[in-house]
Amino acid sequence: MIQVVFTPLLTKEGLGVVERYIGNMMTTRVIICVDDETLVLENLEIELQKAFADAYDYEFAESAEEALEIIDELLNEKIEILVVVSDWLMPGMKGDEFLVQVHQKLPNTIKIMLTGQADQQAIERAQQEANLHRCLFKPWSSKEFIDVIRLSLATL
Repeated sequence: MIQVVFTPLLTKEGLGVVERYIGNMMTTRVIICVDDETLVLENLEIELQKAFADAYDYEFAESAEEALEIIDELLNEKIEILVVVSDWLMPGMKGDEFLVQVHQKLPNTIKIMLTGQADQQAIERAQQEANLHRCLFKPWSSKEFIDVIRLSLATL
């Protein structure tokens, strides 16, 4: 895909426009959700699709390890990851550790924890070491979840 970008340029002759071609520029923007419960992921997908339709692409992972693989693939493809939503209590890697690793790769990505199990120490660690944007507790309200995503996206 080739994208044409028109950039205003002030020259001696006045205001002109310069065309710049950006080859193979990906404009895909992604929201990633991670939870070991497939029902939770299905509900998040429904809520995101209902609120944002096709404005974003969505990726879903059932573990932190799977999510890190998805993130690496997206980064290799130069796809922008806007938001990562993660459960805390999952087999293998816990959500706070996962979000710290995400933060090391993607410091500007919004990180949200969605959990029914996280202890205060894990939340504080995610706030301090992963720049956790918000922690929502299960069962969550669809409106609150979507409002948090909307407000998060508005800060980017």
